[in-house]
Amino acid sequence: MSSSTQAPEVLISEVGPRDGLQSVATTMPTAAKQRWVAALHAAGLREIELGSFVPARLLPQLADTGELIAFARGLPGLATLALVPNRRGAEAAIAAGAHKISLPISVSEAHSLANVRKTPQAMLEELRSVLALRREQAPDMGVEVGLSTAFGCTLQGAVDEDAVIRLALACAEAGADDVGLSDTAGMANPAQVRRLFTRLRQELGERAGAAHLHNTRGLGLANCLAAYEAGVRTFDASLAGLGGCPYAPGASGNVVTEDLVFMFEAMGVRTGINLERLLAARAPLREGLPQEALYGMLAEAGLPKGFQA
Repeated sequence: MSSSTQAPEVLISEVGPRDGLQSVATTMPTAAKQRWVAALHAAGLREIELGSFVPARLLPQLADTGELIAFARGLPGLATLALVPNRRGAEAAIAAGAHKISLPISVSEAHSLANVRKTPQAMLEELRSVLALRREQAPDMGVEVGLSTAFGCTLQGAVDEDAVIRLALACAEAGADDVGLSDTAGMANPAQVRRLFTRLRQELGERAGAAHLHNTRGLGLANCLAAYEAGVRTFDASLAGLGGCPYAPGASGNVVTEDLVFMFEAMGVRTGINLERLLAARAPLREGLPQEALYGMLAEAGLPKGFQA
C-alpha cells in the first residue's frame, strides 16, 4: 500500500531534529543533521521541525538551527519549522528564513515556569508580541501554538480541561494561525485525547492544530488514533522515537514516526511517505548519534509480506 501517488490525507510533521535532539546529551554534527534531514525529505516528509532558537548555552545541541534551516530551504516542497520561546527567538527565525514558527505555551504554570521562566499569561503576551513582529517583518510566515501539558503535568499533576480550552481560545483570538495540543508528560489516554480534541475543534474549527503525543506509557499510537477519529489531520512524530521534554521529568518517548506512518498506511489513510525510505532514514540518524538508543516496532519487525511501501 502506497501513498506516493495520491494526495496525503494526514500531515506527519517530523520533530526529531528539534524535540529529539534537544533531549540527548550528544551534539549531532551539522553535516550529519543535513544528511538526516535530506533522507527524511527523500522519504516524503514535507514538514520538519529543524530546531529551536534559544541561547546556545541552554541547548548547545540546537545551536546550528539557522544553518540547518538554510540547508533545508534548498529541498523542494519542504516546510521548515522552528520552535521559538519568545520574540527574540522569532526574530532569529525570521532572519533564518523559517517558513513557520511554533510557540510553546504551557497550560500548567509549574511547567511554564520551569520551561520558559514565564507564566502562561506572560507567554500569551509574548505570543501577541511575536504576532505583531510577524505583521511587520514576515507576513507570510506561519505562527502556530502548541499547548504544552494539555493532558497532565509531572510537576503540577492534573490539568483542568476547561483551562486548556480557555487558553486555546485566547491564543486563537490573539491571532495564532492554529493551536494544537501536546501531551508533554506522556500522561494522556485515548478517551481524554478524543474528548479534548473534539472540544478544541468545536471551538476553533480548522484552526485546531496538531496532536503532539508521547509514547511514555505505551499509549502513543492509541492516542494518535483517538485524535484522528476526533478530526485531527496533523501529527507530530519523531524518527526512532527520539526525544521528550527536558523540563518535564520522566517525559521520554515521542511517537515513533515509522510506526505512526505504518498505522495510517495500513488503515488506508494516505501520508505521502514511503515507508522503506523512511526506515532507511534511520541510518544517517544512527551514524550521527552512534551511542543513542533508537526505538520503533516497525524497524524491529519489518514490513509485512506483500505490503507495498
